[in-house]
Amino acid sequence: MLEKFPLQVKLVFKSFPLAKHKFAKKAAVAAFAARRQGKFWEYHDLLFENVDTLSDQKFRQIARELGLDLERFEKDINDLKIVARINQDIRLGAYMGVRGTPTVFINGTVSRARTLEALEAAVENELEKARKGPVVSGGGKG
Repeated sequence: MLEKFPLQVKLVFKSFPLAKHKFAKKAAVAAFAARRQGKFWEYHDLLFENVDTLSDQKFRQIARELGLDLERFEKDINDLKIVARINQDIRLGAYMGVRGTPTVFINGTVSRARTLEALEAAVENELEKARKGPVVSGGGKG
């Protein structure tokens, strides 16, 4: 979507680690620690590739694989500011009705699109509505 609509679409990523996954919150913290070294998406992708083997050791292994400064990474995974940010994302997600991940919003509304084609159609529909402008009633006598 970002490639097709670079000026119209913005990606906003929020963490919503699910409580049923033992290492989900720790994984979110580790990804944010990697973000501080410019490797969020790379770390994120490796987390999902290794979802069945996540552990504290795996988090450090991934950091090593990506060439992160391990001393800084260790410091950052214990930074309460990162935990607070993730907790803020969780509260926002709960308020917005997020029940699972991934959840995609288009203009503040949860999208039910489950394929790339359906998501693209939903985005195009929203862009078309924006081009037409707001619906204005008028002409009546009041």
